[in-house]
Amino acid sequence: MRFDIPLEHWLDLSTGINPHAWPVATLPAAVWGRLPEEGDGLESAAARYYGAPCPLPLAGSQAAIQSLPTLRAPCRVGVPRVGYREHAHAWCRAGHQVVELVDSDPGRWLDDGPERLDCLVVINPNNPTGRCWPIATLLDWHARLAARGGWLIVDEAFMDATPEASLTPFAGRPGLILLRSLGKFFGLAGARVGFLFAESALRARLLSWLGPWTLSGPSRAIARQALADTVWQQVTRAALPLAADRLAELLRRYGLAPMGGTALFQWVLTDEADRIQANLARQGILVRRFIRPPSLRFGLPGDERDWRRLEMALTAVAHA
Repeated sequence: MRFDIPLEHWLDLSTGINPHAWPVATLPAAVWGRLPEEGDGLESAAARYYGAPCPLPLAGSQAAIQSLPTLRAPCRVGVPRVGYREHAHAWCRAGHQVVELVDSDPGRWLDDGPERLDCLVVINPNNPTGRCWPIATLLDWHARLAARGGWLIVDEAFMDATPEASLTPFAGRPGLILLRSLGKFFGLAGARVGFLFAESALRARLLSWLGPWTLSGPSRAIARQALADTVWQQVTRAALPLAADRLAELLRRYGLAPMGGTALFQWVLTDEADRIQANLARQGILVRRFIRPPSLRFGLPGDERDWRRLEMALTAVAHA
């Protein structure tokens, strides 16, 4: 190992996953011995939670990110220049022409002409910048794309803390594809649960491509219970912004004022990203570094011991 620190001694702040995950209860033994069953209530629980009908369960939103490009003939696709890179990778691998856009803004690329986009990927709120596009703007982009058979794909993996900004009330419109995940807000990344919302014909095509049993039985059971726990959701929506504000203030005290973020992470632009990440790593703290532009993403510490550990590490960085 580069830093010779055992895995259990690391404080991982690189992911943007809620450190206070939904508390998973012991599952009935029978869940482990049966094939997944669609009639278990997961889809109806997801429909209630997201406020949209016909959710398609997936093994995380990553399953849709990888599969959607295979459902279109080669075309021109706009992706955010700064954002989750798996989107661009998946479209490139499937033979599409990828156009990198400044924070997803398509500008002239939606106008008629030989360079116009056929599909547009928006990460909303963006990971890592935290940029959140207004619903009216996204609907305008969608209408312009859909008018010529195009797609607007909106990755809402970090939307759960601000559901009022989601496009799920408009789910089902032709050409509008929404991706959601239980990994971030619920802190259940290991369960690998996500959902896709789209028009029925596209859902059917994707389901045919993915095949049966896209989710394991235990993951379905855990997701159904988490989505139905409205009390936990309300408490968490109130707590996360406070933790995010605390993290932003802590970073500012050490000259690392965030340029953006969400309730689950803060994003810091700095030319010293490489040095700071390495210095923190030598102290057993992992943060996510981005090369273009040079920047760092800090997730939320969990308990008070983790907060103190981060502050001590930042102090050491400041005096290095």
